Amino acid sequence: MASDTTPVFSKQVLLWLVVVCQSVSVMACSGTYEYVIEEFCLGKFRLDMEELDQHRWCSWEDTVEPYGELTNCTYLIALKMDCFWPNRQVDEFFIRIHKHYFHDCSLSGRLLRDPPNRILGPFIVVPILVTLLMTALVVWRSKRSEGMV
Repeated sequence: MASDTTPVFSKQVLLWLVVVCQSVSVMACSGTYEYVIEEFCLGKFRLDMEELDQHRWCSWEDTVEPYGELTNCTYLIALKMDCFWPNRQVDEFFIRIHKHYFHDCSLSGRLLRDPPNRILGPFIVVPILVTLLMTALVVWRSKRSEGMV
């Protein structure tokens, strides 16, 4: 009977050991890791974004390189500090980045703007002309049928 409880007991001890080790690792990473990514990664990203015109922040083509470098920076620091990546601090960090730099951007990442007039014009003029033509046709048919009665 002792042999039956030993594997269960050792599995429980092993599970608790893993949980405790991971908790200690996560707690050690929380404050220090957050400080390091703020100092090293965010500083460079801010400089890169300041070089761009603010109207171009929503252009994925213009921001993909600095954003990728920021992501890699957070990953490399987590790797060096023996922290998990991604983690809660990284998620909160990128949420702050998005709220500050990308809050006005569309979900597709493209700049929203009106199409050129050569494209927009037909979409406006054609329905107006069709409406006028159909109205004229109805009036003409109604006058023509009145004379036949």
